[in-house]
Amino acid sequence: MMPQQFEGYQRALRATGRSIPRLLIDLDVLDLNIAAVQQLTSPDLQLRLVVKSLPSLGLLEYLQKKLNTNKLMVFHQPFISAISQHLAINSQQPAKKTDLLLGKPMPVDTAAYYYRNTPVTDNFNPYSQVQWLVDTEERLIAYLDLAQGLGCGKSVPRLRLNLEIDVGLHRGGFSNLRGLRAALSLMATHQDSVAFSGLMGYDPHVVKVPRILRSRQKLQQAANQFYAACKTHIKSSHPGLWHDDLTFNGAGSPTLALHRHPDSPLSEVSAGSAFLKPTTFDLPTLSALTPACFIATPVLKLFDKTVIPGLEFLPNNRPSCFIYGGYWKADYHYPKGVKENKYFGPSTNQSLLDLPKDLSLSVGDYVFLRPRQSEFVLLQFGDILAIRGDRVEAKWSILSN
Repeated sequence: MMPQQFEGYQRALRATGRSIPRLLIDLDVLDLNIAAVQQLTSPDLQLRLVVKSLPSLGLLEYLQKKLNTNKLMVFHQPFISAISQHLAINSQQPAKKTDLLLGKPMPVDTAAYYYRNTPVTDNFNPYSQVQWLVDTEERLIAYLDLAQGLGCGKSVPRLRLNLEIDVGLHRGGFSNLRGLRAALSLMATHQDSVAFSGLMGYDPHVVKVPRILRSRQKLQQAANQFYAACKTHIKSSHPGLWHDDLTFNGAGSPTLALHRHPDSPLSEVSAGSAFLKPTTFDLPTLSALTPACFIATPVLKLFDKTVIPGLEFLPNNRPSCFIYGGYWKADYHYPKGVKENKYFGPSTNQSLLDLPKDLSLSVGDYVFLRPRQSEFVLLQFGDILAIRGDRVEAKWSILSN
């Protein structure tokens, strides 16, 4: 990224009239990343946005409109509740209503709490628009009991359940056809209260397992073969559960490009962090994407030389500065050469930074960091500043915990 872009950020930040640490998203870069993700994604697959990586209604709506998707993946009960409430009061719904898929299995008490506090409205139905993820037979039984207790299939629509399968990540889910068969048989005998909605199999291990252990090609082949075998089993052994609108979700930002191949068993892929590209997503499979998200924090104090407590006798003529805040899950990015002072150590209050000797920096200037991840870091700065060029185009509130 060229320095003039950071100069534009500086002007936009100063125009806010408030010098505190801020989280900004470059809309021009975001638009380029949207186009890049569309190029990486097979046109035969639908795209589901990952809310934990994009935890802002404004950001989600911006992406949904650009990508023409009604699909969201949610990992946190307060987030699904907030989104549900927003949809319930939003009279301008898209033609195809939003579909929410849980990205991890929730304790059944959490699902019960959600339904106690989320009424059915004309704009949003929490039964027909939410898919709950189930990873074990024990959890399935608990959700069957919940569905019966909620009156599903009688006073309200059936509870939609999506089965998590283990395609090689080994983080849970049905790992063999025997376990899947038992779960499907249970669902088949309780179709009066629950509806089978599909499968979810997450495969980031395909690009993260060291190649010395196993090749990416073999890992992906094994993942796809098991996923396809699960689909075949459902269609052949439980045809009553099969229909054309089932969700076969998988991938994620690191592996979405690998599912362009016609052998992919998926009907949709998920992506979130790819659009912002934090540092942990600097992967070969995402090389077409550019960092779009930065932490900006003002310089509070500037020194010609650094003096360390207890080490005053040691000469250190390197310039330094204290910034507002610090100790984020992020890496210093601009100005180039700025780094945390190893003797002072990190601070959430004021961090001491070592500066290059030839750097021209003033109190009030901003230092920029790249987040290492988006899902947690984006929640720490209040409203997200959506910047285009050198002006703030929008302020997007974050989802509340």
